[in-house]
Formats: sequence, structure tokens, C-alpha cells
Amino acid sequence: RWQKVLYERQPFPDNYVDQRFLEELRKNVHARQYRYRNVVFQSGAVVQQLCSVCVFVVTWWYMDAGLLSPQGLFGVALVSSLLGYVLFDAVDGGAGRRESGRTRWADLKSTLVFVAFTYGFSPVLKTLTESISTDTIYAMSALMLLGHLIFFDYGANAAIVSSTLSLNMAIFASVCLASRLPRSLHAFVMVTFAMQIFALWPMLQKKLKAQTPLCYVGVTVLFALAALLGLATISSVGAVLFASLLLAISCLCPYCLIRLQLLKDNIHGPWDEAEIKEDLSRFLM
Repeated sequence: RWQKVLYERQPFPDNYVDQRFLEELRKNVHARQYRYRNVVFQSGAVVQQLCSVCVFVVTWWYMDAGLLSPQGLFGVALVSSLLGYVLFDAVDGGAGRRESGRTRWADLKSTLVFVAFTYGFSPVLKTLTESISTDTIYAMSALMLLGHLIFFDYGANAAIVSSTLSLNMAIFASVCLASRLPRSLHAFVMVTFAMQIFALWPMLQKKLKAQTPLCYVGVTVLFALAALLGLATISSVGAVLFASLLLAISCLCPYCLIRLQLLKDNIHGPWDEAEIKEDLSRFLM
């Protein structure tokens, strides 16, 4: 009788298998079963990041058109940052801060250093791209913001995810757009606002998502409505298209994912590569 071993000589060819070969066939062993509600909830990270880019671009357009003063934007951003800072600690009762060992005095020093550094170099930022045409600046900013969305950490464990690269691309886009504003003060406020919305705001989002899911959903909806209202004041067609994009990402794409899961047909059996599950670290000593 044929045995599935290689250390004995048998009167069968090397590629021979008997009728028991397909008895070990298994399908979709490691397939995950998704629920529509959970997928919609997870899509909120993508929606919020799209809205962040939209809010940043709309704010820049208002400053470039002279409809928003840099002092007003800086005041609103400062108040929002203080409220977000208090909320960040209040969500988990300061447990995260105690684990990290970081003090409020250290946060204040980092903030002052960043603000002073950015304000001191704002004249350089304003004149950094004078030799580059405006069309090129707009094209580079669009590509950098697109790259920011692609490489952003939405919670997936993938090789393409890079939080550092994503943030750097967003800041580079903000510097390019800030260089086309009227004065150095505008550039300073725009870069500061970009750091708040692309670096600090996602940190608060993740904390809300982990600690208070209902609050996270409410914040996501309000933030999306604010982005749509801001875009509607500039272009009604753009607001309709952006609303369609958000609905497709948050409702249509999860539905398509659930439907495609029904068509998954991965097979597993004795032909799979062997997996060594025993701890072999003792042989390395």
C-alpha cells in the first residue's frame, strides 16, 4: 500500500497519489467573514482623511482669495488645538500619557519650539518656490496630497503604509501652497494649520476610535458635513462629486467587499507548503 513518505522505496512513481489525496481538501480556511456594519465603521478612517485634505485645500483657497485672515485662522486653530489636547487626555483619563511618561511641560516646549521655528523661517518658506511656476506648484501639491492619502496609516498592516512618508508629503504640499499666499504671516499660519490637521488630528481620531466608537462616528459625520459645506461655498459641483465619493467609500465599497467575499474560493490541502510551528530557538543557542 502506498505511503506518503520519502524514506522508503515503493513501487510507485514519485508523483503518485492515491484516492485519499482530496479527502484533506479544505476551502477558505483562513477567510475572514466581514459584517457590513463593521466595514462601514472602519471606512471612517478613509473618510476622515479625505475630509482633512478637503478642509485644508478649502482653507488655503479662502486665504488666497483674501476671505480669511491669518489672524482669524490662527486663533481658531489655537482654540481647536487646546480643546483637542484636553479631549485627548480626557478620553482615557490620562492613561496613555502615564504610560508614555511624557509631561505637559514637554508638550508645551515642543509646541513653542515648532511655532518659533516655523515663524522664523516663514520668510524663507514664502520665497522658497519663487522660481517655480504656479501651475507646477499646483501639480506638485496635488501629487503630494494624493501620495499622503495613499501612504497614510488607516490601520492596515501592509508594506505600503508609511506614516512618516505620508506626513512629509502633506507638509511638503502645504509648503508649496503656502508659498503662493500674499505674505509671510499667511505662510506661517498655513504650515502650522497643516501640522495640526495632518499630524495632530489623526492622533485624536485614533484615540476616539479605540476608546469611544460612538463619539468617533459622530465626529466623522460632523467633520464630513463641515468639509462638504466648505467645499459647497466654492463649487457646488465639486461638493456633489465629493459627497458621492464619500458615500461610495463608506457605503458602496463595503457592500462590494461583502459580496465579493461570497466568491472567495481558496483551497488548502496536502499540497501546501509545510509550516514549522515548533519553537526552534533552542537550536540557535
